[in-house]
Amino acid sequence: MTVSEYHPGEIPAKPGVYVFRDRFGNVIYVGKASNLRRRLGNYFQPARSRTADPKLRSLINSIAEWNFEVVRSDDEALILESRLIKAYAPRYNILMRDDKRYLLLKLDMSEKFPTLRCARFKAGDNARYFGPFPHGSALKSTLEYLLQRFKLRACKDENPDEESCKRCLKRIMKDCSAPCRGNITEEEYGKLLSSCLEVLDGNIAPLEEELESKMRAFAAEEKFEQAARYREILQNLRAVFLRKNRAFENPELPGVPTGISAVRALQETLKLPNPPRLIWGFDISNTFGTLAVSGMVVFRDGKPDRSSYRTFNIKTVEGIDDFSMIAEAVRRQFSRVLSEGGPLCDLLLIDGGKGQLSSAVRTLYEINCPVIPVLGLAEKNEEIFLPGRSEPIVLSRHDPALRLLQSVRDETHRYSITRHRRRREKLLAASVLDEIPGIGEKRRTQILQTFGSVAALKKLTAEEIREKCPALGEKLAEEIFTFFARRRS
Repeated sequence: MTVSEYHPGEIPAKPGVYVFRDRFGNVIYVGKASNLRRRLGNYFQPARSRTADPKLRSLINSIAEWNFEVVRSDDEALILESRLIKAYAPRYNILMRDDKRYLLLKLDMSEKFPTLRCARFKAGDNARYFGPFPHGSALKSTLEYLLQRFKLRACKDENPDEESCKRCLKRIMKDCSAPCRGNITEEEYGKLLSSCLEVLDGNIAPLEEELESKMRAFAAEEKFEQAARYREILQNLRAVFLRKNRAFENPELPGVPTGISAVRALQETLKLPNPPRLIWGFDISNTFGTLAVSGMVVFRDGKPDRSSYRTFNIKTVEGIDDFSMIAEAVRRQFSRVLSEGGPLCDLLLIDGGKGQLSSAVRTLYEINCPVIPVLGLAEKNEEIFLPGRSEPIVLSRHDPALRLLQSVRDETHRYSITRHRRRREKLLAASVLDEIPGIGEKRRTQILQTFGSVAALKKLTAEEIREKCPALGEKLAEEIFTFFARRRS
């Protein structure tokens, strides 16, 4: 919209992000607001272009076009504003020193005993990053609690000397499992870390229940300082990890070309023989090489076609080997389509760099797949890798072609993580039921099909369990109820 098209009544009084462009179409300022109507009204008052400070007057007089994007909360507005500022580097944000960087959580999987740390930037490494999180102080307090709760190491040195180990307060207070002293195996430590990652994925219900129980217990004993401490931990946990407070996944950027226009831009930029109207994207998600899942997303004419997404539970690869996992998923998808005579994609996007790309290309050659364009998109500097080309292509962050590739990559990443999380949750649910005497594989399947989840089952009385699934019988229904009642006590 142009400045002349500003009509306050057409702007919602909701949280959001706005983008100003100059007459050349360049983004010159990105801002966020808890009330878009009120905030934008401040810019477009006639007197502001004369009475504001020099920098703000210069900004107002440079605005030729503007867009806004409504979001669900102030937190989402903060995060989206931050991402757009990093993407566009608008000159007035720099002049006004409004470039915010929110904290991330970093997990370096190259370490023997990985742990979580705060970070400001995504480095070009193989670490996993979570966030960004707008509540910096709450995140730091919550991270300290999580490291203590799951007994993960908090030290920077993975191999401390004997003297440092003796003086380690975390070890003395038993807040750390002390893997450096051999008190715990790599496998046992990995299980602790996996439990912690469940929280980062948004599964905070068990911790909420635990913290509320401790808070009530201390309050009943009139130990109000301890109760207040657990209340603060609970509030911080919710502020950081509740899904409504977590970062966007694949947000739409105001003013960025989408749909078929972005498809044409991608064809021109990469010199593709045909418009990539059908794009398939692949990514891998796993926990220490276990329960590996490859997600495949489909974009048609620049937009996601969720009904065509596919999930591949990796069957032939053991351990952490993303290259082989990508190869298996690509082989299964393309072999099936070729055997059925279905249409192939116009472009195959692999989330990763040279290694993942080479693995996919080699697999397509092995199954005699017709030649199709394939590329890898690495998160470091958003580098585009093409087969047979040693140097990556680095496009401007404003390029609509890159925006489309980022959308496919981010959606692929989101979908893979979601499917992996569901597979992990099913396994955990099954392992809980296996602890109940009298429940085998057949009974376990019957219970999950009837009740939907273990969480739903835990809320029922023995009588309600028997009524909903008479085949279990009175005795087994009572044993199920008693089992979960003991775990709550």
